[in-house]
Amino acid sequence: MIKLIAIVAGEPNSINSEIIAKAWKKTSNLSKKKIFIIGNLSLLNNQFKKLKLNMPTVEIKSLHDVMSTKKLNVFNVPLDYKNPFKIKNKSNAKYILKSINIAHEMAYKKKIFGFINCSINKKIVFKSQNIGVTEYLAKKNKLNQTEIMMIYNKKLSVVPITTHINLKKVAGAITKDLIVKKVLALKKGYKALLKTEPKIAILGLNPHNNEFRSSSEEIKKIIPAIKKLKKLKCKVLGPLSADMAFTNNIRKKYNVIIGMYHDQVLVPFKALYGFNAVNITLGLKYPRLSPDHGTGKDLVGKNKADFSSLIMAIKFFEK
Repeated sequence: MIKLIAIVAGEPNSINSEIIAKAWKKTSNLSKKKIFIIGNLSLLNNQFKKLKLNMPTVEIKSLHDVMSTKKLNVFNVPLDYKNPFKIKNKSNAKYILKSINIAHEMAYKKKIFGFINCSINKKIVFKSQNIGVTEYLAKKNKLNQTEIMMIYNKKLSVVPITTHINLKKVAGAITKDLIVKKVLALKKGYKALLKTEPKIAILGLNPHNNEFRSSSEEIKKIIPAIKKLKKLKCKVLGPLSADMAFTNNIRKKYNVIIGMYHDQVLVPFKALYGFNAVNITLGLKYPRLSPDHGTGKDLVGKNKADFSSLIMAIKFFEK
């Protein structure tokens, strides 16, 4: 049986339709037999036309219809719109959530192997500023802080302990138990997906680890967590000072660098690897990936978007 992979079209007011079309054309016929899009067929066709992309499509009514290598298979999701690149926020949010929910249900019930979701505008889709697709799917999978947001590259991956929360809340959110729980979930998910145990570097929170002062998060939370993880046979080292962790000599020793907050690890990682990476959620009951970039509002309709991260996500499923 072919392992089907869904690509959720995501935010309509974005570069998503462009990168989907361009990535599909560069995808092998073997993968084309597995791939289908969850999105609005009419909208995609109109966006392809606006972008002057010759992208033939075919609507599929059931997963048994996914087989075309000549046309893009699309599982249609209803959406009312007038301008194909200016969808109103209310319709937009419902459409995106419905598309993600369809993909989740298919994957959760093992009808498909997993899915890739193209970028969304979190501000439009989710009311809470602290939630993104990672947290949303964790809740749908009934997880308790064991979801892992991992930005993956063959040379190095990064994981933030806290994800989409404001910086001023990070220190209070970090606990010894949270670090231990996240690292154990990372170890399990990484090994299951990549068939190897990760070598993990854990960063401190403060500049220069606050010189390991007795009142620091490093002394009170991070070091105790690392000691416990070592007792549990995890290959961890730290806490490393964040300003040195991404230098050549250090980062090459590890598979994964774990930071305490989002930008602590994502900013240096993206400076090093750009779009040569994918966002993987570990801990779910199915593989979920997304391109490692946003909606590209400044590039909408210009036919200049970089589709390499989506290609990388598709190729990841070829393994």
